[in-house]
Amino acid sequence: MTKSFNANALMALCLLLVSWLAWGGLPAPQEGMASYYADSLQGNRTASGAKYDKNALTAAHQTLRFGTRVRVTNVASGKAVEVTINDRAPHTKRRIIDLSRAAASKLGILDAGVAKVRVEVLKVPD
Repeated sequence: MTKSFNANALMALCLLLVSWLAWGGLPAPQEGMASYYADSLQGNRTASGAKYDKNALTAAHQTLRFGTRVRVTNVASGKAVEVTINDRAPHTKRRIIDLSRAAASKLGILDAGVAKVRVEVLKVPD
C-alpha cells in the first residue's frame, strides 16, 4: 500500500506541475524588436510613477506588470541584460519593449537604435 500511495502522490504532483505550467506559469518568451528611450526623457515620470533614469536597468512593456523582472537577449549577438518593467510602451506594433539607455548599451544596440530581441519573464511580482 505504501508503494501505491507514493505512486499516486507522485502522479498528483506531476499533474499539479503540468497544470501550473499550462495555466499559472510564467508567460512564454516573446521575440520582436526593441528600442530605447531618448536621453531627453531623463527624469520624466514613468507610468509606474518612478522617474526615468537612463542609467538604471529598466524597460517599458505594454502588458507585463510593473516590477516584473525580464531577461532581454539581443538575438544577433547573444548579449543579455536583466531589467525591471516600470513603464508602458512601446506605442508601435513593430516593437515589443523599450529599454533604458543603460540596458540598450549592455545589449550593444545604441548605434543601431533598434534590434531583434528575445524577452523572457524571470519573476512576476506578487
